[in-house]
Amino acid sequence: MTTFKGQNTNIKVVIFEDNGHLRDGLRIMIRGSVGFECAGAFPNCDNLLMNIEDTKPDVVLMDIEMPGMSGIEAVKLLKANFPGVKVLMETIFEDDEKVFQSICNGAEGYILKSTPPTEILSSIKEVYDGGAPMTPGIASKVLTMFRKNSSIQVSESFDLTQRENEILKYLVEGMSYKLIAENCFISPETVRGHIKNIYKKLQVHSKSEAVVKAIKGRIV
Repeated sequence: MTTFKGQNTNIKVVIFEDNGHLRDGLRIMIRGSVGFECAGAFPNCDNLLMNIEDTKPDVVLMDIEMPGMSGIEAVKLLKANFPGVKVLMETIFEDDEKVFQSICNGAEGYILKSTPPTEILSSIKEVYDGGAPMTPGIASKVLTMFRKNSSIQVSESFDLTQRENEILKYLVEGMSYKLIAENCFISPETVRGHIKNIYKKLQVHSKSEAVVKAIKGRIV
């Protein structure tokens, strides 16, 4: 799995946003925040792979609607070439179909463009730590869309333990590792261990892939 994390302790963020005012605002906010680094900000995805290779980000903040290549298409291309890079989508509206397509293409989380700056930073950190931030409205619609689009009628267990099933259910609901730990009365590190086993059993490499398989396979 491709990842660019080295000795730098800051979370390296790259922005793809066609709105110049918003793009500049996000860049200034990230650069001015302790623990974060804005490695690049681009108005479109015309040179996506070159931009990612040059900037080597940990997290990409991706506008879902852009001229040329859309954010939905960009996520698929990015994940195919740099699966270790986390992607946080930005949306104006909680559009069911676009959110559904994005998560199927591998995006880890979703926030609205109206999200307050502190929450944007928290979402970037959560994605970097392995979580999947979503607004409650988006999380609810994602689950609805998965169920509408589920084509597999027979449930598969994948030999998950009761605890693994419980944690997978919480992942599907969009809970962070910390919140899962609190609900299960275990440590975040124990949660990470269970999730590692879940990924192995489901033969997936990311939280979004696990959610897709869980809903389509009617595991939860």
